[in-house]
Amino acid sequence: MDPKLTRNQQKEICSHLGSVKLKLLYKSTFHGFTGAAFHQRCDNLCPTVSVGYNISGFVFGGYTRQPFSQTGQFMNDDQAFLFTFTEGKLGKYPVVNAQNAIKMIPNCGPHFGANLILLNGSTPVVYSNPQGVYNFNAAEMHGNDLNLIECEVYQVEEVTVFEKPWREIVWETQKRNDLMESIKTYKPIVSSVSQARVLMIGPVGAGKSSFFNSINSIFKGHVTSQAISGSSTTSLTTQFRTYSLKAGREGKPLPIILCDTMGLEEGKGAGLDIDDISSILRGHLPDRYMFNPAAPLQSEACSYQKSPGLKDKIHCVVYILDACKVSIMPKMLEEKLEAIRKKVNLMGIPQLVVLTKVDEACPLVKEDLRNIYRSIYIKKMMQEACDCLGVPLSCVVPVKNYIEELELDPSYDILLLSALIQILRFVDSFFDDISDTLSNTQVTK
Repeated sequence: MDPKLTRNQQKEICSHLGSVKLKLLYKSTFHGFTGAAFHQRCDNLCPTVSVGYNISGFVFGGYTRQPFSQTGQFMNDDQAFLFTFTEGKLGKYPVVNAQNAIKMIPNCGPHFGANLILLNGSTPVVYSNPQGVYNFNAAEMHGNDLNLIECEVYQVEEVTVFEKPWREIVWETQKRNDLMESIKTYKPIVSSVSQARVLMIGPVGAGKSSFFNSINSIFKGHVTSQAISGSSTTSLTTQFRTYSLKAGREGKPLPIILCDTMGLEEGKGAGLDIDDISSILRGHLPDRYMFNPAAPLQSEACSYQKSPGLKDKIHCVVYILDACKVSIMPKMLEEKLEAIRKKVNLMGIPQLVVLTKVDEACPLVKEDLRNIYRSIYIKKMMQEACDCLGVPLSCVVPVKNYIEELELDPSYDILLLSALIQILRFVDSFFDDISDTLSNTQVTK
């Protein structure tokens, strides 16, 4: 039983309904042009899309969330609508009297109010009344051709995965090795800087310290926990820490430093102070500076680095966010993040979002991390992170930190290393701007 509704028409309908697909339940040329055949196949199933086809080539119908039945009663549905296709595009006619959106008649097919009936009285004809529960133009809807050559009903099913990954990623050990080698051999394009400095910012418990620990674990060859991490309502990180990564236990330092900060908290005078962030970005805060949420570091303090060089400044800002909490982030936290983002923008520093705990956010990903870019839920959460921080989707990368594991997992590593590569690409953008500025200054002189 093949659907008459084309693939493009199905996609067009689904684009108005969310992350869904259509499953064919009833086809009149296959099951019979009768109300009984329709009800036998479609009763008690919902939501549904009903489609009529006439000899004039019109494709039209309606959508409802209500399950069909044979009670003879009107049913309420404020999301119901009628539709027709015009040059491949869906024209919608929303319900205007939701109380009477659908009527459950035993000897008829799909019955939308008193305005449109497909299979009227168990015959292959349409009943059409353009005014009332739905208002439509009959000529536009079906060309005033009321003879059906086909009637189909589709159940609307929620989709949790994409047919193909929407981002390509290679899940092979060789890819992991290639990513590690790219990071080991990376060199900032500005000769005065040997290590890129990346600042991690995020709410308490989002996984900043765990992100460093996870990256560190990959290059150490086993799971480590150098940075303090865990569960707490207040930040476990109380100092400004600059963490160098090493290739192996006694290997050379890698060309990147991850800077950890206190977590952001809702209340005023709690968590990381926004003024301290300005000092960090400009390179004024020393390693192991003890944060004081009540007051930022003053320029008169003895620990204040008054003349930092380019190597001391931040070259990229990474926001670490918990995938499970982006959609329920408190308003005050959103405002703090917005204030930080504006400061970072003014300084011309690239910004990236790392989305953690993706396995907790989606069962499909928990089952197999390689489903990360097939999960519709994860993409939705990534888009929510975009909306929260005002960045494009290309600036958001999902990861799974090492939290409870004792051994390394290649899938975790590939996601984490891919995120680090993206961070270094953003660092390059910062240095490109610096180089252009220096070149322009020299030309002017």
